[in-house]
Amino acid sequence: MTPSDLIEALNCALSEHVPVHIWGAPGIGKSDIVRDLAIARSVDFIDLRAVLLDPVDLRGLPCIEGDTTKWLVPNFLPREGKGILFLDELTSAPQMVQAACYQLVLDRRLGDYVLPDGWDILAAGNPASERGVHFAMPRPLRSRFLHLTLEPDLRDWCSWAIVNKILPQIIAFLRFRSNLLLDPGDNSNANAWPNPRAWAIASRVLKAWLARHAGPDNLLLHILTGVVGDGAAAEFLSFLNLLHDLPSTDEILHNPTTAKVPDDPSVAIAVATALGRIINDRNIGQAGQYLSRMEPEYHVLAMRDAALRDKAITKTSTFIDFSVRFAGVVA
Repeated sequence: MTPSDLIEALNCALSEHVPVHIWGAPGIGKSDIVRDLAIARSVDFIDLRAVLLDPVDLRGLPCIEGDTTKWLVPNFLPREGKGILFLDELTSAPQMVQAACYQLVLDRRLGDYVLPDGWDILAAGNPASERGVHFAMPRPLRSRFLHLTLEPDLRDWCSWAIVNKILPQIIAFLRFRSNLLLDPGDNSNANAWPNPRAWAIASRVLKAWLARHAGPDNLLLHILTGVVGDGAAAEFLSFLNLLHDLPSTDEILHNPTTAKVPDDPSVAIAVATALGRIINDRNIGQAGQYLSRMEPEYHVLAMRDAALRDKAITKTSTFIDFSVRFAGVVA
């Protein structure tokens, strides 16, 4: 399911304290989705890496009180409040560690320890097909979870990327080459390949590069290859070179009726994405003038991005006129 579908499914499961295991390829955002969900629900979040635990770690160490042995509860288990206890990389943990999770997942307790009523358990892991460190989940543990499989979705990722300030050049490129959002390829030994996490890292690298250099060159190609792989890096660098002849967003806003409108679809996507990044309630009039000279799909793309990032623009006369003009599409 897509990230937005997964969030809805998780909200339903959490409302009834149903434990969920999320399956999916590495780097597609499983951990980020759970962390963001905790923030959206205004609850605490504990990220417990099962792969780092020994079987006895969950139960805690024994101590003697009088003639009785008691177990000291580990400090990483919650004692109060509300939150999500996230068992990440569960399928990378040895089966004895996974077995130690049986009682916690189903009965919400470990020996004398009881998980507070306000806490829920979610888990995530990669399937064996991803060829990472993997231990088959024992059937008794599998039967304790609701299982959901996450697949990347370009529209959901772009919405996330806009809010999280991923560079517009990367968002625009992936809108044009959507198959490169996740492309593990045929070489399982490759150090880098295109995936949502890698593109977020590439955005940070590119931002640092642009702060120090005028434009792309061969060194940048080598750097990006180390993040998203050689094929995707080469295509993205060619895309960046195409953008050099474009009017800047400053020029567009200063001369919205005369600034050059690109003919190449990939470049038009880049311009619309860049405008969506900087439109606000003060410059939306000028941006709207320029966008009205582009094909409707690019106009809608830019306005949708801007509204997602800054709700204030939806109250401007320009956006209201736009909404009326493209009512069928915007709805």
